[in-house]
Amino acid sequence: MSQGLAKNAALTEQDQAATDDLAEIIHGLSLPQKALSPKFFYDERGSKLFDDITRLPEYYPTNAELEIMQDRIGEIVSLIGRQASLIEFGSGSSMKTRILLEHLDELAAYVPVDISREHLVAAANEMAREFPAVEVLPVAADFTHPFSLPNPRVMPKRNIVYFPGSTIGNFSPEAAHELLKVMHHEAGEDGALLIGVDLQKDVEIIERAYNDAAGVTAEFNLNMLRRLNNEYGANIDLEKFSHRAIYNREIGRIEMYLVSSDAQTVKLGGQSFGFEAGETILTEHSHKYTLEKFAKIAAAAGFSVEKVWTDSNDLFSVQYCLRD
Repeated sequence: MSQGLAKNAALTEQDQAATDDLAEIIHGLSLPQKALSPKFFYDERGSKLFDDITRLPEYYPTNAELEIMQDRIGEIVSLIGRQASLIEFGSGSSMKTRILLEHLDELAAYVPVDISREHLVAAANEMAREFPAVEVLPVAADFTHPFSLPNPRVMPKRNIVYFPGSTIGNFSPEAAHELLKVMHHEAGEDGALLIGVDLQKDVEIIERAYNDAAGVTAEFNLNMLRRLNNEYGANIDLEKFSHRAIYNREIGRIEMYLVSSDAQTVKLGGQSFGFEAGETILTEHSHKYTLEKFAKIAAAAGFSVEKVWTDSNDLFSVQYCLRD
């Protein structure tokens, strides 16, 4: 058992040697449109800031998804069945995950998977203490690549991959297809996917969600630069960058940027990167789907959409997909 974990929890750490994060960062800052992967948001501080974002009044996905989970939990549990292993992509500390753990019948194991080890351990401990009858088996890994599942004490009848929130929208359609293929692999034979999918809607609602009045999303965005300083030896002056989030109507996605206020040079990994005043780093995009478009992407990855639930305002969907 890993030190610091609750009695009913054990941590698995996957080999991350195949992923050279520093090389990825340098490549992203060398592009004509500078870009950084959203995965670099999620150090311990970034993960906590995102939890704060989900509780903001402007951030509609949380309340909409929670409404669905509360209203439809009976149907969801019936479809999942007994003695399943719940594999959550992204470490779960939310009420939505708790609703599932409270209602799933004879759950074989809860397997949260996250790249941020510190946040993962804290979230797994919280869940293990709150649900002492559930075996909690966190896996520290980059879930965009295949990983090995731990072996629960109780043999699962099937695997259910759970991907709440609107995170699938952070991936381009091509990258979403690749991630869904990983989910297809981890679900295994007779497995299924339970996933949150944000829907297209009024642009003002979307832009407010990413430009909250309290500035939490701005701090979350800027924290990525703080992480580059702390973990990768960059010399970035955070006071010279600001947050911007706009909706791209043509593509159907929100785009989040860090904007350089001045002409400046940033050093990282033994290299220098010049910025013009007003130049941007793309840090996130979040695609908003129609039901038809997501079903097409899921089908290409080997899933068929079996059931779709939406909230009362049709802002968000939770979808249950069977592995073909």
